[in-house]
Amino acid sequence: MSTPTYLGMPALPPRSPYGTGNLRGDRKFPAAAHDELRNDQLRRNLGKATHTIRAKRLAVTGELPDWEALRDAGSAIKTDTMNRLPELLEQLEAKVTEAGGTVHWARDGAEANAIVTRLVQQTGSDEVIKVKSMATQEIGLNEHLAEQGIKAHETDLAELIVQLADDKPSHILVPAIHRNRDEIREIFRDRIPGVDPELRAVPEELAAVARTYLREKFLTTPVAVSGANFGIAETGTLSVVESEGNGRMCLTLPDTLITVMGIEKVLPRYADLEVFLQLLPRSSTGERMNPYTSMWTGVTPGDGPQNFHLVLLDNGRTAALADKTGRQALNCIRCSACLNVCPVYERAGGHAYGSTYPGPIGAVLTPQLAGMDAARNDPNSSLPYASTLCGACYDACPVKIDIPSLLVELRHQHTEATGTTPEKLAMKAAAAVMGRPGVYRAAQKAASTGRLLAGKDGRISHLPPPFDGWSDSRDTPAPPKQTFRTWLASPEGANVLRAAAEEGAEALRAAGEGARGRTAAGSEADLSGAADTSGTADSSAPATAPAADSSGTGVAPAAGSSGPAADASGTATSVPTTSDNPADGTSTGGTSTSGSNPTQEDQR
Repeated sequence: MSTPTYLGMPALPPRSPYGTGNLRGDRKFPAAAHDELRNDQLRRNLGKATHTIRAKRLAVTGELPDWEALRDAGSAIKTDTMNRLPELLEQLEAKVTEAGGTVHWARDGAEANAIVTRLVQQTGSDEVIKVKSMATQEIGLNEHLAEQGIKAHETDLAELIVQLADDKPSHILVPAIHRNRDEIREIFRDRIPGVDPELRAVPEELAAVARTYLREKFLTTPVAVSGANFGIAETGTLSVVESEGNGRMCLTLPDTLITVMGIEKVLPRYADLEVFLQLLPRSSTGERMNPYTSMWTGVTPGDGPQNFHLVLLDNGRTAALADKTGRQALNCIRCSACLNVCPVYERAGGHAYGSTYPGPIGAVLTPQLAGMDAARNDPNSSLPYASTLCGACYDACPVKIDIPSLLVELRHQHTEATGTTPEKLAMKAAAAVMGRPGVYRAAQKAASTGRLLAGKDGRISHLPPPFDGWSDSRDTPAPPKQTFRTWLASPEGANVLRAAAEEGAEALRAAGEGARGRTAAGSEADLSGAADTSGTADSSAPATAPAADSSGTGVAPAAGSSGPAADASGTATSVPTTSDNPADGTSTGGTSTSGSNPTQEDQR
């Protein structure tokens, strides 16, 4: 039964509609990962690529003495942005419009797809060129355009490989990370017209084929679709960073440019780019700066696109913003550093997550955008559990998103939303048993029969229902022959306890004797020192003068000081810094006596 909604009752913002876009797979993570783990080639590709990128990132971040300060600054800027997001978006809209652009607001992927399709159709073109955009992948723009008779050409090399192979991206930064050179060569041979059948799996030759194929598209297609890494509210400037130059082509050659940007990509000030243009390349590709950083503000007559449209995409982001804990997932700058250090991603790959956003950040961002309880057995409900909670992702994140804490919070939310489950019933039963000592002892004895299920290695590989879900992913040690209580009450347990008690008592005795020995030695040293003070003073010991006596006599300078001190009457009094004579107080180095200016030895 649904909860009635009355006028004036606040409602949670909507998430991305179920069944739209690419924010939900068709299987839960454990089942999908199980199949991906069988792909040895995939695991080799991922292992090599992630280790290489990880090593480069560590090298270039280690060069900066203020790297942690940069991370703090990036986190603070993004947190401030989320706190003021509505006003910053309105400011961005005003500045883009002022500069000759047009701003469109899209509540979800369906609205964004409809807006982009209408804008392309108005130009009369049936083709668009694209620079890599996570937002357009999220909403399934390419598929929607194809249904309307419009062909979208991906121009990023990795995106092109994925598109030609009818595949899906598996990494935020390197979408074709799961493909090797030989596979790419076969894709190009089969899908690009006119490719030399003798094409070799050499990076330079593969890149040349892609360059030739794309150059024609750059020069003949009048419409481009892009994403945006950052949007500056202060000036209305948009920015795209990339490594191949295809972005520069898409952003300057076509007559019409359509940018689809998630609303969380806005930054307050132009100066904020100083921080993020250092954080992003080092965290993503392990480079000190991006090879191509493109920025544009509205329309410039006679230069670049003469029609600019900015589509601001929500698609569940406002719902994520409403979660006081989960909202920090919107701080993500899509660098993929968390993927490259995640042991789960390295083994399972990106396709197992079923979303445009894989890896640790995908495991928290996807449920925030699309929900995880939209249907029975929602595949997204398994994503918060696709982690070991090792914390490597938090250490690598350039804006310090606490992904492990977000994963735990999402697990909590999922548990609360699912109602009564076998797990909850099992926990209640365990609590009832453990709260009754007699029942607990009986349960322990009954559990010992579980040894019959164990193999020769002493482990239980398969448990009967309803516990088979546990043994599907882990082995269970066989119960011991006797419980701890039984062992403790046995003669063996009593002997072990007695021996431990004796050993402890012996250690205490030894410690006590050692302490008494140290006390006696200290007393002898004190007596020896007292005897020295009653005899002749050591002529080599420094004599430190007191600050002043009660009669106002001037003080002597400290050891090593050359200036005389003045007494109360203003007369300079010279005090030696070393004692030349025995304890009679006289000195050959000055006129002071032990009565007026006693030395340290005399004071003792």
